[in-house]
Amino acid sequence: MPGIKQQLTAQLTAVETEPSTKCSNCHSVITNTALIFNCYVCPHCDHHLPMSARERLNWLLDQVDGETGQEFTAKDPLSFVDSKPYPARMSEAQEKTGESEALVAMYGKLRNLDIVACAFDFRFMGGSMGSVVGDRFVQAAERALEQKAPLVCFAASGGARMQEGLLSLMQMARTAAAIERLRIAGIPYIVVLTNPVYGGVTASLAMLGDIHLAEPKAMIGFAGKRVIEQTVRETLEEPFQRAEFLLEHGVVDEVVHRHQLIDTIYRLLAKLCHVPNVDA
Repeated sequence: MPGIKQQLTAQLTAVETEPSTKCSNCHSVITNTALIFNCYVCPHCDHHLPMSARERLNWLLDQVDGETGQEFTAKDPLSFVDSKPYPARMSEAQEKTGESEALVAMYGKLRNLDIVACAFDFRFMGGSMGSVVGDRFVQAAERALEQKAPLVCFAASGGARMQEGLLSLMQMARTAAAIERLRIAGIPYIVVLTNPVYGGVTASLAMLGDIHLAEPKAMIGFAGKRVIEQTVRETLEEPFQRAEFLLEHGVVDEVVHRHQLIDTIYRLLAKLCHVPNVDA
């Protein structure tokens, strides 16, 4: 039977070899197990690290009944080439993320509520919105309409996908129209703004919710800070475009720590859906 020294050595070796991540804020090294357990929040500085779209949705939903929009696949209508062809960029993003596109949509249960939820994956070409992202969002909204279930969207995007030109920009109008159909039917739509949200996504689906929540210190805007500084020829100090700045100026309704996010979403949806015996 191994002695105490050998056991401790084996445990230390296991810790040293476990995959880990460096916090982008305080640069602490955190084991991936600890990071997942803490909802991708740094235990040292409380910085909110990115989550993938699939992790977001599996974390939110107590029961996943299925996905929607997986049948949509990207085309290359412009035969677009910058430093490399668009199909090559798509293949790289798919290999990197394990996803077929920048938006994942699921439906299932949050506690006792049937909901539809979608999440952007910023790792996939900056979470940019092309025709497939638009298709998936619209189909998620249509499912919410059909089921009379609320829709929740976790936004994280650099904006419209330039490789698809006008087809990408058209998704702003399509998603806005889908959200308007939900509004007319009285179906709640909650947006959670994560880091970062910019461009055409900010100018459409990310700012059309009934309620807008944001994670702490998330960067949210239309044009980026440097673009604005070059335009107005002024230096914009922190916390410009941070979630807390937007809360102070009435753009978002609440800044919510990730640990409290599920409870907050459920509480709001329960009130909007008239679920009895839920504290405000």
